[in-house]
Amino acid sequence: MRPGESWTVGQIFELIRSGRARTRAELAAVTGLTRATVSQRVDVLMEAGLVLETKEGVSTGGRPPMVLRFNREAGVVLAADLGATHCRLAVADLGGRPLVELPAELDIAQGPDAVLGWVQDRFEELLEEAGRSAEEVWGIGIGVPGPVDFARGQAVSPPIMPGWDRVPIPERFVERFGRVPVLVDNDVNIMALGEHRVNWPDVEHLLFVKVATGIGCGIVAGGRIHRGERGAAGDIGHIRISGHEETVCRCGNVACVEAVAGGWALAKQLSGLGYPATGSRDVVGLVRAGNPAAARLVRTAGELIGEVLASLVNFFNPAVIIIGGDLAHAHEQLFAGIRSVVYQRSLPLATRHLQIVPSELDDRAGIHGAAAMVVEHVLRPETIEETAEERIRRRAGRPAGG
Repeated sequence: MRPGESWTVGQIFELIRSGRARTRAELAAVTGLTRATVSQRVDVLMEAGLVLETKEGVSTGGRPPMVLRFNREAGVVLAADLGATHCRLAVADLGGRPLVELPAELDIAQGPDAVLGWVQDRFEELLEEAGRSAEEVWGIGIGVPGPVDFARGQAVSPPIMPGWDRVPIPERFVERFGRVPVLVDNDVNIMALGEHRVNWPDVEHLLFVKVATGIGCGIVAGGRIHRGERGAAGDIGHIRISGHEETVCRCGNVACVEAVAGGWALAKQLSGLGYPATGSRDVVGLVRAGNPAAARLVRTAGELIGEVLASLVNFFNPAVIIIGGDLAHAHEQLFAGIRSVVYQRSLPLATRHLQIVPSELDDRAGIHGAAAMVVEHVLRPETIEETAEERIRRRAGRPAGG
């Protein structure tokens, strides 16, 4: 936007939050607005608690200027990364930084009543631990291990989530946390977003591949999560692998890469060989203990996943592929298999600068992504003025619309 054009409260807020303007004088210079108009917009943000003004500026002669800064502590968001058999919850500030976290074992197959009730109880405990209240919650972000209709906040025919199909997850949180935004996405999407925002913010095109009980892929295109028309983008676990037509997947099809190379499939194969394994973590434990059968199976799984990724590299041309999930902890064998096939079968131009790396955030990627998803939603420039006015009403103890 050019100086002299109309700048909204939300756009002024974004200039402050991004650090592009740090004083009222800088805001006036960038926007072309009068000092009085700038002050009017800033005062709304300050009354809502979103912006603070402190004496931190450097004097150029005379009194130091007052510096404006985004107040991360104005509220909190709740984040939940729900996997097939375990999860992580967090309370984060409005900068997306987790304040308190809770990892736990949780079987998603218990169904929405048991799982979401448990999540709400833990959220309340975490808020108390963080010294915050439910009234300070600005939004909730949740990742689930299945296809999601993002617009409605519903899992759609999720293969490993019995009883969850079309359940309106956001409605389950209204009674305890009010009508704050509740955003629901596939767990791999929020992991991709977390890794991107924390470790690869300057990368435009990135893939995050989760190799755990199942296999999925989060796609960052143009710096944003790409969900596709109905939220099914990235469901690579059910891409068919040739030569395995006898293997039936949990989705009902045959020869899905997840049915051959997913953690549950490897555990089943190892159990058939006489080695105790019920899930991904058992497989990794056997690899780390030097079990040759486990190491061989994980290497082969990496090669099969590499076949799928080679096609994605040729099609999408990402700069980075991040591998996460439980099986990524058997990184030597898994990565050797993936890299050998991707670099062999992808076009040289597509792999010239391609990086294939382990997740730096590991099992914390999801909560970072869920928090970022909600923060970016509630602090959107186009809605921040309405949000600020609602927060002002709450702080004043006035009812909505009053």
